[in-house]
Amino acid sequence: MKALMDEEGLPYSSERTMSYNSRLAQELAKWAESRGKEDEIHDAIFRAYFVDTKNIGKPEVLAEIATTVGLPADEAMDALLSRSFQEAVDADWRRCDAFRVTAVPTFLAGRYMLVGAHPYEDLEKLVMRAS
Repeated sequence: MKALMDEEGLPYSSERTMSYNSRLAQELAKWAESRGKEDEIHDAIFRAYFVDTKNIGKPEVLAEIATTVGLPADEAMDALLSRSFQEAVDADWRRCDAFRVTAVPTFLAGRYMLVGAHPYEDLEKLVMRAS
């Protein structure tokens, strides 16, 4: 995995030995999206999990991640503890279920799907096939 990530220029730590529940991270991402920081928070969560090996299942860790993209930790913590974006994430999950998405990453173009990490050329073929 590390070799593939390196080849693609994506940071990845081979020291990561644990998997953590990402549900709260998804809720944080929805909250950040409502504040115009969707791309930034996804990159920050990726780095925290895959590079810095942080437990993205803990609200305090997620609040700290929010600060790295210029969002206030106290507001992030409020959103996480109140679970105010729980329904938005549930809706995303229902949409994924409707499309039969069961893995990350999954790329959907038209009626075609590509599951897993793939080279750019495969993604390009997917888009061409769908158009």
